Amino acid sequence: MLIRKVIQRNLRALCFVGIFVLSTFVSVAQAEQPFDITLCGSTAATAILVESEELRISTFEGKGIARSNLESKAFDNCSYHLLGVAYDSGEKGARYGHAKFMDPDGDIVVQENLRPFGSTAEGTWKFIYGTGKWKGIKGGGKSRAVAIGKRITPDSLQSCIRMTGTFELPK
Repeated sequence: MLIRKVIQRNLRALCFVGIFVLSTFVSVAQAEQPFDITLCGSTAATAILVESEELRISTFEGKGIARSNLESKAFDNCSYHLLGVAYDSGEKGARYGHAKFMDPDGDIVVQENLRPFGSTAEGTWKFIYGTGKWKGIKGGGKSRAVAIGKRITPDSLQSCIRMTGTFELPK
């Protein structure tokens, strides 16, 4: 009888510890996480509306791959597709677009991106949609070009962009 009481007490304590550890792990796993990737690819621009020395409004479309800069390798080997509109007027302008990322499992994440005029200007991004394991994703951060190649054709741009920030998945 004494042994049974000792086992029951220890079993209750062990269950309590297990539940505590599990709940702590789940809340940490679903807490805000760092986001740090480098995108490399090619972007093509097509003039629309206006193309003059004073004003250029164009669309752009890019495709490439993402590499994670973190040990967790979140978003590593995601393919991306980027669509947007650029406005350049002298020293003013902006680039606005959306990027769709597809991870190796086929799950999708969509970002909204805004970058001011200039090849080295810092931009901002935020998550607006996700499927599969990314459903309900939230977060955002900054982006900056880290490598820009010489244009291989007049309407293209080859570059690498680093995106940093945080993301959170629903609990």
